Amino acid sequence: MATVRMIDIAVNFTDGMFKGIYNGKQCHVSDIATVLSRAWTAGVDRIIVTGGSLEESKEALTIAETDARLFCTVGVHPTRCKEFEESGDPDKHFQALLSLAKEGIEKGKVVAIGECGLDYDRLQFCPAEIQKKYFEKQFELAHAMKLPMFLHMRAAAPDFCEIVERNRSRFSAGVAHSFTGSAEDRDKLLSISNMYIGVNGCSLKTAENLDVVRSIPIERMMIETDSPYCGIKNTSAGIKFVKSTWPSKKKEKYDQECIVKDRNEPCLVRQVLEVVAGCKGISEIGQLSRTLYHNTCRFYEFCQCNLSMIRPGFLSSGLGFCSRFSTCWS
Repeated sequence: MATVRMIDIAVNFTDGMFKGIYNGKQCHVSDIATVLSRAWTAGVDRIIVTGGSLEESKEALTIAETDARLFCTVGVHPTRCKEFEESGDPDKHFQALLSLAKEGIEKGKVVAIGECGLDYDRLQFCPAEIQKKYFEKQFELAHAMKLPMFLHMRAAAPDFCEIVERNRSRFSAGVAHSFTGSAEDRDKLLSISNMYIGVNGCSLKTAENLDVVRSIPIERMMIETDSPYCGIKNTSAGIKFVKSTWPSKKKEKYDQECIVKDRNEPCLVRQVLEVVAGCKGISEIGQLSRTLYHNTCRFYEFCQCNLSMIRPGFLSSGLGFCSRFSTCWS
């Protein structure tokens, strides 16, 4: 199966499901190592672990340190932005994020600021004004750390794009992940220079979704699972293009040789690749995977010829040196 190389740009390994906990109940052992083994076998060769709060970002960094192929983000999800004010000292909370990002960069693990952005579908968790305030604040992190941004946009395209455009000089590039928006939303994003769109199972649910994805240039696309969420279901419009399958069992009958039924995991990014190819009418999946891989390596400043990073800061520190610096993206 491992005839293509893939990078899953969004995995929530901090979620309890990867510890075997579902709705507060322990159903099986923690199995991140098993999940990773399946991913590497499927052709995934890097995974970015998502941070969605200060504490989650700390855990994401700890997880990323367990394997050379794991990296992570540092940031605060829009639905959790109240944590800045609930901390009692928003500036101190911001400084803690900044310190964590610096630590992660020094370790060669933190590759983006995020997950941050706007989510107007879930205002019950955080009001829009607080989301906007601390979305804007996190551009300071990207500017200080010289990192790209891992972004969240749900039912908020006008405000999101206005804030991004206003802060365009403060970050190198962005990816709007788990994209489920309209054709108009897609075009707004693509009008922003150096903005990419991340596609997963939630992006491929309906015929309308497929139409929107069909017109995303592959040079501006990345793929992800957002696992343990956003899997491709049997009811998804994209299911007709899926070719790769794995045996599954319910969580109550856990078997490490099988994926957990209804829990998404990184190996299944292969299915996302297959659906993107199918809906775009691309028969050569290898070429598609190479383009998406190239996009992702350039965005995160990964070296394509090995697992190093080639950001100048890493080179000056002696980390991530690539002897093919000038040619590894050719």
